[in-house]
Amino acid sequence: MKYTVITGASSGIGYEAALSFAERGKHLIIAARREDKLRELKEEIQTKNPDVEVIVKTADLSSSENVHRFYESLKEYQLETFINNAGFGNFDPIGEQNLEKIEEMLRLNIQALTILSTLFVREYGQVEGTQLINVSSGGGYAIVAEAVTYCATKFYVSAFTEGLAQELASKGMPMKAKVLAPAATETEFAQRAFDVEEFQYGSTVPQYHTAKEMAHFMLNLYDSDKVVGIVNPEKYEFQLIDPIYPYVTRTSK
Repeated sequence: MKYTVITGASSGIGYEAALSFAERGKHLIIAARREDKLRELKEEIQTKNPDVEVIVKTADLSSSENVHRFYESLKEYQLETFINNAGFGNFDPIGEQNLEKIEEMLRLNIQALTILSTLFVREYGQVEGTQLINVSSGGGYAIVAEAVTYCATKFYVSAFTEGLAQELASKGMPMKAKVLAPAATETEFAQRAFDVEEFQYGSTVPQYHTAKEMAHFMLNLYDSDKVVGIVNPEKYEFQLIDPIYPYVTRTSK
């Protein structure tokens, strides 16, 4: 039995992605900090798809020790797809940002994703049919005012994943690495980024997608042979494209 791992599955894109992959009959390992939300998700999945097995893993991935412990707990399962969706944003001028929050964001958006990607590639890079999908952002390809640090973390995710995809291909390894870059999406993202209890997308954001739409786009990326799935910021349409960042190979002298 093969499993799809989804981090940050307690809400938003991760929650909807779990539902979408379950509809495909994919067995799931869902992870997040909030066990109650994961239990709700498991119940919803198994009500709709009783043949799908759902494993719940509670983990705070902003701690590197927890990240390693989380991956170690997956060793008893055979993995097929790994979706690094856990992450959060922040909107503040750099001189005014809360460094405690920023440090947590750096650990989660960059460090945890890098560790989990590395361990997955190390163990499954030579396994046919495996995929790694890392969730970046439109802010991983454009710098947004007063979200500079957040965008920088997502520039890292985009560059790291695009580079990994090309490295795997250059070595003839069968695993595929892909990056999903959403634009504004109706999730809990804004609440955490602005540190507010409520945020109304309909009255505040002129254009946005729902989490369910983004999960559908993720499946399109999963099914494709492209590396990048990105929302075009002008037309607000989802596009599947080749890597954007240049990849320079080492030459011997």
